Amino acid sequence: MSDHSLALRRPLLTALGISLGAAISLGLSRFSYALLLPPMRADLAWTYLLAGAMNTANAFGYFIGALITPALMRRFGAQPALIGGAVLTALFMLLSGFVTEAAMLLGQRVLAGIASAFIFIAGGVLAARLGAMHPQRAGFLIGLYYGGTGFGIAAAALLVPAAIDAAAGNGAPHAWQWAWFALGGLCLAMTLAMALPARSIDGSTANAGARGHFKVRAFGFGLAGYFMFGVGYIGYMTFVIALLKEQGMQQSVITVFYASLGIAVIASSRIWAGMLDRFKGGQSLAILNALLAVATLLPVLSSTPVAVFASGILFGAVFLSVVASTTALVRHNLAPHAWSSGISGFTTVFAFGQIVGPTVVGWISDAAGGLQRGLVFSAIALLVGALLASRQRALPADDHRQPR
Repeated sequence: MSDHSLALRRPLLTALGISLGAAISLGLSRFSYALLLPPMRADLAWTYLLAGAMNTANAFGYFIGALITPALMRRFGAQPALIGGAVLTALFMLLSGFVTEAAMLLGQRVLAGIASAFIFIAGGVLAARLGAMHPQRAGFLIGLYYGGTGFGIAAAALLVPAAIDAAAGNGAPHAWQWAWFALGGLCLAMTLAMALPARSIDGSTANAGARGHFKVRAFGFGLAGYFMFGVGYIGYMTFVIALLKEQGMQQSVITVFYASLGIAVIASSRIWAGMLDRFKGGQSLAILNALLAVATLLPVLSSTPVAVFASGILFGAVFLSVVASTTALVRHNLAPHAWSSGISGFTTVFAFGQIVGPTVVGWISDAAGGLQRGLVFSAIALLVGALLASRQRALPADDHRQPR
């Protein structure tokens, strides 16, 4: 039995510690690719379809990982799944710096996606357990975990251009490879930093796979809305940097833009905490999806810095709170022993949506209308997700859980 004193006495510090898992899983492993896409596409002569397929491959791996994670946690517990996944993710990212063939890079992205799902789901379960230990601050603590993605985004915004510039200054033939090395090294450092906080939360999931407690039909509208979120948001996070480069924005301004987006992600845990605690059904998911649709349309409607930065800050302040809203939905409507299967169920449809999104947006962007039209598709998907989520109702209290 692990020592829970840190989680009991320092819940905010513990949540910040495990939030490094979200930073690795999404901020560094997935969203850093938006910064790498333009130089890799230019160097390797990719189409937007192939460039989008790289994140589709990552999402496909994430989908596989989401299916595996519940059994993995039942066998080993949440902490080994979190730490083991983080180590594997770091190694796969380091390996991405050694190859240039598209097939090899696609394979690396699949493997990194599998490992990052281990991190994200296990970390979500630990965040939900931490919230149960401090129910008066549960929404904030859960949001803080997912907001950790912002640390990864902000770090990538600073690290990737610096690594590429350093490589170019040293005459490296493929300067973007140095960025993969830097990101992989940072993942390993973050893994060490989150190990102790993770150990302070009970990660046993012996009953997490109990059948009959997470019913897909009861969460149908929420799952459908979350699927459309996966389809819609990933197009923005894959291609927005490429769009800004096409519109002539300087690299230094893009760095500030992406770092601002990451900082907004961190702040989102405080912004939406009350809403996550208040609403028991799909209201939070619906509201946040609608706001994301607005953020996605802003750089399409105007390329002015004000519109672009408003888009990035709004998007950052919202999109990881969508993920937190589904964890809150599960926590409000299921008994604790079913949280793992519930979070995994939502993560699975989320991952499936992410498989669809980048490839469709890339295919649309290769045709007339370019990236702007691709992002319009993303915004429409998010609006559909908002409408679906608004139909999700809370489960009757006597149907689903023991007192929290």
